[in-house]
Amino acid sequence: MENPYQPYPVVIEKITDENAARDIKTFRLKFCEEKDRKSFGYRCGQFAEISVWGAGESPIGIASSPMDEEFIEFTVKRYPTGVVTPALHSCGEGEQIGVRGPYGNGFPMENLEGQHVVIAGGGFAFTTLRSLANYILHEENRARFGKLTILAAARDPGELIYKEDLKRWEQRDDVTLVVTVDKGDEEWIGREGFAAPVLKEMGPSAQDAYAVVCGPPIMIKTCIAVLFELGFPPERILNSLEMRMKCGIGMCGRCNIGGKYVCKDGPVFTYKELLGMPREY
Repeated sequence: MENPYQPYPVVIEKITDENAARDIKTFRLKFCEEKDRKSFGYRCGQFAEISVWGAGESPIGIASSPMDEEFIEFTVKRYPTGVVTPALHSCGEGEQIGVRGPYGNGFPMENLEGQHVVIAGGGFAFTTLRSLANYILHEENRARFGKLTILAAARDPGELIYKEDLKRWEQRDDVTLVVTVDKGDEEWIGREGFAAPVLKEMGPSAQDAYAVVCGPPIMIKTCIAVLFELGFPPERILNSLEMRMKCGIGMCGRCNIGGKYVCKDGPVFTYKELLGMPREY
């Protein structure tokens, strides 16, 4: 039996600074062994444990699309009080680290097919939403989904991540993209405003649609209230509780909410499911 705690060795192929503060980076990883790459089949919304030798490991949502078969990507914020994320941010291209997984249930893609999809993400929490958007927009998948509406929000222009993706999405005629910041700077010529009022102004239809919301707690709360106003039922609003992750395989018990293990039963839950769980999230 394979050791579930044994990570796959991977090499950092590319590092991209995502924000002005340079404390959010996207790491493109390449498997050292072809058999490991083939074993790491994942779906949008899942996460994995990233290991930095001598520092430990940390659960991170997968930011790349499953259609990106030659690499996997993780977008990681450096937390000054932590150990693993500063160690990872100190790594350079060509260095070897470890990845184990994938874990969690991911987004229910079988339910999203044939439906319109509304994505609302705020700041650093856009990671797995990027995976979902790029999966839907891939040429092999696009015809299986309806309209794609994306709201990308950030505190300020310097905190907007995935700028190259935003440019590509903006140029497509099969995507409705709105980018907003709480407050712009002297160079910002885009939209200003909090995510929830902007989402209400966008007014996406709830007919044959699912909404996926990830972001800071206040953004999730206010955007869900808007989605209710627009007619989205709780079972068609999806959230991710990725920040609850610990060991990833349901052994440590630190991610449980009532009788649910977020790492195994989640991290993706419908809002209807969350309403039936203890308010510990």
